[in-house]
Amino acid sequence: MPVNIPDTLPAKALLEAENVFVMGESRASSQDIRPLRILILNLMPLKIVTESHLLRVLSNSPLQVEVELLMTSMHAHRNTPEEHLVAFYNTFKEVKDRFFDGLIITGAPIELLDFEQVTYWPELCEIMEWSKTHVTSTFHICWGAQAGMYYHYGVKKYELDKKVFGVFDHNVIVPTEPLLRGFDDSFFAPHSRYTEVRVPEINKNPGLILLSESAMAGAYLVMSEDRRQIFVTGHPEYDQNTLAEEYWRDVNKGMEIAVPDNYYPDNNPENSPRVSWRSHAHLLYSNWLNYYVYQSTPYTLGEL
Repeated sequence: MPVNIPDTLPAKALLEAENVFVMGESRASSQDIRPLRILILNLMPLKIVTESHLLRVLSNSPLQVEVELLMTSMHAHRNTPEEHLVAFYNTFKEVKDRFFDGLIITGAPIELLDFEQVTYWPELCEIMEWSKTHVTSTFHICWGAQAGMYYHYGVKKYELDKKVFGVFDHNVIVPTEPLLRGFDDSFFAPHSRYTEVRVPEINKNPGLILLSESAMAGAYLVMSEDRRQIFVTGHPEYDQNTLAEEYWRDVNKGMEIAVPDNYYPDNNPENSPRVSWRSHAHLLYSNWLNYYVYQSTPYTLGEL
């Protein structure tokens, strides 16, 4: 089944060109079906790019998914056209009285700031608190995962000696958990961050369950004990060229940046990147939609 998005959202044409099944809202409105309502809080500066990343992985499910986009009101969004924000985004004030089957909180390139230094931190805290009573399941990505574990469970983040940057091998710790159903014992996923949450602090927290980790990248998949909060410290939704674009952006700025690990054939950035994480990404999101949203959400929203 398709992802249901506005007819004029730029990601629609891009995904249709890739033969990804998306459905415009005009066609979806004629179908007699209760779609899953997923709200995406997009904290990334290049919002249109992130929309495409997430809609691509949300589309690979037999469930119809109706997506709405959310932005913070306490931050100047300089990297996305104002007309795009006006046309497709809501603020929290506009959605806070509604209920959603799922919420995705994206990453943001601000991990070196203390959480309390982030301009929209009070608003984000309000949204995360609201999610406990208005959302069936919340999926946190990268910085969003660190922010969520800090807000809900007091787990701290720590600055790394060097950026975790590349595609890393991960091990499955709890193979019986439905989120990991169909996973191989080890799998690859991209990371791009300067901070980490530490495995010992997660393991000693009674409200959290560590599902997967990497010898090189640390904790990867973490879940709340009630299974309503999912935390992913990497970026499984990234497409083939995302890390390359980050790498060359920093090179062109004259920054000291290492070539992404396990990404370019022969570790040569002149080569085209090789995707080794796509199947994991699609499986992760489809498992989340099925087992933690669809199987748990009430038919009538508002009965959470």
